[in-house]
Amino acid sequence: MSSKVIQAMYNDDDILMSAVKETRAAHHHIEEVYTPFPVHGLDKAMGLAPTRIAITAFMYGLTGLAVSIWMMNYIMIEDWPQNIGGKPSFSYIENMPAFVPIMFEMTVFFAAHLMVITFYMRSKLWPFKKAENPDPRTTDDMFVMEVALEGDEKELTSFLEKTGAVEIKITEKH
Repeated sequence: MSSKVIQAMYNDDDILMSAVKETRAAHHHIEEVYTPFPVHGLDKAMGLAPTRIAITAFMYGLTGLAVSIWMMNYIMIEDWPQNIGGKPSFSYIENMPAFVPIMFEMTVFFAAHLMVITFYMRSKLWPFKKAENPDPRTTDDMFVMEVALEGDEKELTSFLEKTGAVEIKITEKH
């Protein structure tokens, strides 16, 4: 890979989407695309692999369910059994219907909180991290597609102009 990228700026998400498809069809490597809002289908157009984050959410939910079952059994049955509302405290299974809301809430709690932590770690979004967007306009109304510069610079520049780019810059990879 080269150390330079061409940043092609677009002012419409539909033009960006067709430009990404054309660029991929021409076998140019797209480094990154910066958008002010999520663009539906952009991940598939860029050829990104599907995310496995749903699998981790399921595993985190199962962890929360297991922790809730262990916690309720320990607290309400083994450690300090109490007769609340006439319910027997001889075994967990006899009291399980009363514990269903707690099991649900702990499942959601673990899945949600651990997913946020996983997202930040996977995205490398640490506290006090410097922003990486190449142009401040990408947070407002512009879209940037970074393409690796391999081969002829003028040829790639003219190709990107034909895809509808309103501005083109050549920069070093960050």
